Amino acid sequence: MGDGGVSEGDVSLACMGAFVHALVDEGVESACVSPGSRSTPIALALYRHPGIRVHVHLDERSSAFFALGLAKATGKPVVVACTSGTAAANLFPAVVEASMSRASLVVLTADRPPELRGVGANQTIDQLELFGRYVKWFVDAEVPGDGPEAGYWHSLGANAATRSRAYPPGPVHVNLPFREPLVPSGAPVELIGPTLGRREVGVRPPLPRGSDVERLAAEVGGVERGAIVAGGLRHGAAAAVDLARALGWPLIAEPASGLRVPGALAAGQFLLADRGFASAHVPDLVLQVGAAPTSRAGLALVAAAKTLVIVDPDRLVADPARHASWTIAVDPGPLAAAVADRVGERVPTVWLQEWRDADASARRVVDELIDSWDEPFEGRVARDLAAALSDGSTLFVGSSMPVRDLDAYMPPRNGLRVLANRGASGIDGFVSTVLGVAASGVPTYALCGDLSLLHDAGSLVWSAKRGHSAVFVVPNNDGGVMFSFLGQRELPEFEALFTTPHGLDLGKLADAAGAGHVRIERAGDLVPAVARAANADGVWIVEVPSDRETNVARHTEVTVAVGAALGVR
Repeated sequence: MGDGGVSEGDVSLACMGAFVHALVDEGVESACVSPGSRSTPIALALYRHPGIRVHVHLDERSSAFFALGLAKATGKPVVVACTSGTAAANLFPAVVEASMSRASLVVLTADRPPELRGVGANQTIDQLELFGRYVKWFVDAEVPGDGPEAGYWHSLGANAATRSRAYPPGPVHVNLPFREPLVPSGAPVELIGPTLGRREVGVRPPLPRGSDVERLAAEVGGVERGAIVAGGLRHGAAAAVDLARALGWPLIAEPASGLRVPGALAAGQFLLADRGFASAHVPDLVLQVGAAPTSRAGLALVAAAKTLVIVDPDRLVADPARHASWTIAVDPGPLAAAVADRVGERVPTVWLQEWRDADASARRVVDELIDSWDEPFEGRVARDLAAALSDGSTLFVGSSMPVRDLDAYMPPRNGLRVLANRGASGIDGFVSTVLGVAASGVPTYALCGDLSLLHDAGSLVWSAKRGHSAVFVVPNNDGGVMFSFLGQRELPEFEALFTTPHGLDLGKLADAAGAGHVRIERAGDLVPAVARAANADGVWIVEVPSDRETNVARHTEVTVAVGAALGVR
């Protein structure tokens, strides 16, 4: 290979150096890598670049979810790199979530060169288009030294980063084949050819056109019985609060929308779940902003509306009932502000007052009831945690019951960012994602079930002592309590196949990982325990024991109490 003792490993490292330099030029600051031989040129180029912070993980699934958390927290593209074979397949769950929640990942998989594919070479699988339609772009790169050099590798890196962060953001996949030797000798390599300058790309949804504003103002302006429903949003849309006020409509905002703030309903999910109230308050028009609702009651509301208009800034196709008459893929903040200006401010109506009165009644009865229980109730855990965290904090909430409890019980407030892996709504990779968020430098808290924690226990064991700080609040009901609210509850195989009690000691898991652990027994002890854990730094588990049957019964009591309160107003 070349003159002067230059080896394949030297050329590969030089090409990867040009590639990584282009990534940095395009805004990449972080990379997650896992040990592997074939990926040596990638790992070295990333580790040796002063503009990249490298996070090393033992397993590829954890590495990819950690990168996902960083990407969600920062809004910047993050690299995840691995060796060949099934290592690459382990990235798949995080790639799916990144695709469905619009997070920017640059996925780099090392591979054998073409002559070693399909011949039984060790640790070789077919990695071409491995992630299918879940990536925005795929390229099987040249083998370093076989073709164009500096310009090609710089262009490839720039393309990967810009395509990943361009609107709507998502994962891209670059498959990188290398020949042996993989370890460089240290001989200098001068790549030939020009490099490319940095290119600007649009990273936010398009601004609304004048025709969009006029049409939406005409749609909503004459409607009294309307509602705004806000699902998950990556970017803030505070003007939606002003639009709801101008129209005289209730705003029902999920925590991950960033709109569960003063002006939004405080007990919206309880109103939607109450059959009497919901059937008497079917909106003539629902304006849905962001992703589809999480709760069944929220989905039922948008499906029942006579007219549904969706503002879908991330092109998520947020209409599972196929009910929308119009979907607008624009930035919702400027759209809401422009429409609010156009329609003016409506005098408060009986419609809005009914929602507000019911909301106040439901919030009052819920708070009074759950405050009367001394044992930790999972709904109160969600409420108290969300209310207590300091401004500037990020709360990452797990799927299944935690995200639903937070949606139901969280009071409106400013200053708290709520994130979740709700693209595919899985529980896998939860710990890794949270620690990736923590690596961005923000005060980080998590609310998750015991199964979400255990599903990603390997990441806890590897990462808990690596300088991250995060507090995990874990209601431990010894299994999958979510199924206790579903039809599977009636099956004779319910416990064996669905709730799957594990009987594991979370304190011992924390000890093994080098994480802090505290177990609380009384509801009032939660907030002080979380504060002490946060002040102690490091990774902490605040365990909240919860009896499964009691938890189900308490949820039912709350529902009954709300129904009674709404029925006697």
